[in-house]
Order: sequence, then C-alpha cells, then structure tokens
Amino acid sequence: MSKQIDWANSAAPHMRLRLEFGLFFIAVPVLIAVFFPPNWMFPSLFGFTGLGIVLLHFTPGFAWAELRYNWRNWSWGEVAVFAVAMTLFCSALVMATRPDAAFFLLRNRPEFLIVIWTFYPVVSALPQELLFRVLFCRRYHAILPDGRAFYLLNASLFSLAHLMYWSWIVAIMTFGGGLLFTWAYRKRGSFFYAVLLHAIAGNIIFAAGLGIYFYSGNVQRPF
Repeated sequence: MSKQIDWANSAAPHMRLRLEFGLFFIAVPVLIAVFFPPNWMFPSLFGFTGLGIVLLHFTPGFAWAELRYNWRNWSWGEVAVFAVAMTLFCSALVMATRPDAAFFLLRNRPEFLIVIWTFYPVVSALPQELLFRVLFCRRYHAILPDGRAFYLLNASLFSLAHLMYWSWIVAIMTFGGGLLFTWAYRKRGSFFYAVLLHAIAGNIIFAAGLGIYFYSGNVQRPF
C-alpha cells in the first residue's frame, strides 16, 4: 500500500504538468484558431504570451538571469550562412507562390519595413522564444521525451501555435523554424542565439514578401 501511495504522490505532479502542458500548448492555440475572429488574434496572442511569462516566472528553479547564459556561444559564420540560406529560400518561395507580393514592402514601403525590422525581434521573436524554448524546456522537462522526439514535438507545437493563419506554407516554415531555434537553444545553450536566428528569419520573411501569409487580415479559414 505504501508503494502505491508513493507512486500516486509522485505521479500527481506529472499529471498536473501534462494537463497544463496540453491546455497551454494544444488547446489554447486550437481554440484561438478555430473560434476567434481574425481581429482578435493578436490580442489573444498577447494574452497567451502573458500567461506563459507568468508560468515561467513561477517555474521551480527558474531564474531570469539564466537567459544570459552562453549568450555568445555561436559564430558570425553560422549567422551569415543562415541569413543567406534563408534569403534564398524565402525569395524562391515567394516567387513560386505569390510573385505579386515579392519584396512588396522593400519596393513600396521601405519605411514600414524598417519599423518591422526594429520591433519584430523584441515584440515577436523574443516572446515566442521565451514560451517555446525556455518555458517548454524548463517547466515541462520532466514529462518530455528525449532525443529526436523532443525536437519533433517542440517543432510540431510551434507550428500548431500558428494554426490561426490556416496556411500550409506557414505550417511548414514554422515547423522548420521550431527545429532550428530549439537546436540553437539546447545545443548551443543560448537563449540569445535562438532569439537572434528567429529575428533574422522573421525579418527576411517580411522583406521577401512572405509576411502576407502571417497577416491576420489575410486569413481565410477553410470552413
């Protein structure tokens, strides 16, 4: 009986974590995508982000100071290769899928593109990395799989969080981004590097014209 009680006591926290994990990373993104109108999406995301930051703050053993650990554990060569590869990929993709939108902001609204480049790293990339890398890894590590399954799960949920756009292009790009950003955070041990790569990717996406897929006013639900 004592063994059963011990097992129950040890299993209960994991059950609570699984429930919280499922609600936060699966249920909430699906509810936002399915039931919320497009003009509610960004306010909903800000609320989602705020909740995640609160959860992270109260995660046992977490300290905000650890975000600066290994912040320079990367090379400019890696960044340059990534930026070039991302530019070539996005350019080819926008020309193949939406040539009318190719480099639209760069050609017609460069001042607005500069605003995006300025604020996207702080307003979008950084909060997303807090939730999908730091919160994901630090708060829920006890219930997560190891190895390749960990990366696939993280990338899948990162992609699911963008379901609101109802775009296979967004789904594929965010899945690939999830794999890369998680690698930067875990293998390099650098939150800053994950944010940097995310910011570069996002800014290139908007410069190339693929931001049209990430614009809530352009959302067309399949139902």
